Amino acid sequence: MTSKNTSVFATTQQAPATSAEHSSGLAAGQVHYRFEKVGDVEVFYREAGDPAAPTLLLLHGFAASSYMWRDVIEALADSYHVVAPDLPAFGFTQSPARGEYEYTFANLTKTIDQFTEQLKLERYAIAVHDYGAPVGWRLAVAHPSKITAIISQNGNAYKEGLSKGWEPIQTYWNTPSQANREALSDFPTPASIKWQYVEGVSDTSVVAPDAYTLEGAKISQPGMADIQLDLLLDYATNVAKYPEFQAYFREQQPPLLAVWGKHDPFFLPPGAEAWKRDLPQADIRFYDTGHFALETHGDVIIPLMREFLDKHLKA
Repeated sequence: MTSKNTSVFATTQQAPATSAEHSSGLAAGQVHYRFEKVGDVEVFYREAGDPAAPTLLLLHGFAASSYMWRDVIEALADSYHVVAPDLPAFGFTQSPARGEYEYTFANLTKTIDQFTEQLKLERYAIAVHDYGAPVGWRLAVAHPSKITAIISQNGNAYKEGLSKGWEPIQTYWNTPSQANREALSDFPTPASIKWQYVEGVSDTSVVAPDAYTLEGAKISQPGMADIQLDLLLDYATNVAKYPEFQAYFREQQPPLLAVWGKHDPFFLPPGAEAWKRDLPQADIRFYDTGHFALETHGDVIIPLMREFLDKHLKA
């Protein structure tokens, strides 16, 4: 969203506190909603748990926000310090208009990197989804000693994971003409967003409408569609960096859990299975659902996340 525009997100709740208004501690299980000013960006984030506990940084994707992690935050806050920011152009985060902020994955990562510095997150595990994955991988490459473990919910790092649904997007990458951009005009729309939430789900009645309705309203705000098409174009830089990300996995051997909706229309199961080449000890799990596996299978995925974190962060 643009920084000074009123959005559906900004009007649905009272303004959260800033980090300067932190209390001396966070009550276990209590979720706090805050803003942290990072350059020209007012980063909104959800935080819960004891800051002295191991930290888990949750990075959402498209079309989502930190809201996608709501159940994860509440479930893990008794044992972990959980921090979930909204990326620039998503959720409640207030970022400059297109042309005043560079909407690229390199710049999103720069903002989130500085955000972690300002919150004094010296070491942390990451949980990533979709767009949050390349942000997480870039953080890991830049600061390998900071990353304690990785959880990926349909967050890709291998070309094997790219479905045929990427073909018109790859055409745009190869020839970023206005015609190819317009051919993707149905991507940043409420209808497309709802489709992403329900595609591949056998019983769509289990998908709550809250998330896709909020995201659909957000994408309808002035200027948002163009920002999302800019990010879609720039996603090519993430694919170009796949070998670099894979080298990080091989060299650093971070503990990794992949929890994957196997009917994801964008990221295929081979993208998760490919981790075994670089991380032989990776734990790869598949679920009978789509892109947003936590929306339908959180009851089984979240306990697995806790088991994984307990094993690798509390040892």
